[in-house]
Formats: sequence, structure tokens, C-alpha cells
Amino acid sequence: MVQEIRKRGVAVSLQAFAACMVVYFGYHAVQGERGFLSYVKLNKELAQIAAQEAAVSKERRELETQVAGLRPESLDLDLLDERARLLLNYGGGDEAVVWLGEASGESAVEPVTGEDNQ
Repeated sequence: MVQEIRKRGVAVSLQAFAACMVVYFGYHAVQGERGFLSYVKLNKELAQIAAQEAAVSKERRELETQVAGLRPESLDLDLLDERARLLLNYGGGDEAVVWLGEASGESAVEPVTGEDNQ
């Protein structure tokens, strides 16, 4: 009788040990540092970074186009005029300035007198 109990005890303990190992490795395959959920999270981060990289690349191409228009060998006079007016806050005598209200969305049109539109 003791022999039978010992035999079954060994078989049951081996099965319990194997079940514990399956549970342990299964848990870490899903929840672990390199598990499935971490893989999904990293893929989402990768997609966000790729979208951010695309936006930055687009912005860089636009800036390179503007810079190319201001180089002496390929000067774009319209772009030069636009940048000068923006930086120096100037306007032409025949132009009108439209001021947009920040909070209420109101707008007012003022004619520009002279060259300074401050």
C-alpha cells in the first residue's frame, strides 16, 4: 500500500511540476518583458514614431524648399518680399491689414498708410 502511494505521489508531483512550468512560461510569454503584450506595445510606439518621422521629414522638405528660394543663385523675389515684410513688419501703401480678435473672432480691416504697418 505504501509502495502504491509513493508511486502515485511521484507521478502526481511530476505532473504538478510540469503544470507549474507550463503556467510559469505561459504567463511570461504573455505578460513578460519580451512577451506578447510588450510586442504589441512596441509596435504601437513604432507606428507613432514613424508618423512623427514622416511629419518631421515633410517639414524639413518644406524648409529646404524655402531656403533654396532664398539662395543667391536661385533667388525667389516673392519669397524674399514675404520674409522681409514678415520680419520687418512692413506693408505696402495699397495694402490692407486684417486684424483678427483672439477671443471673440472679431475682425477689423485697416488701410495701411505709408510703409510701416506697426
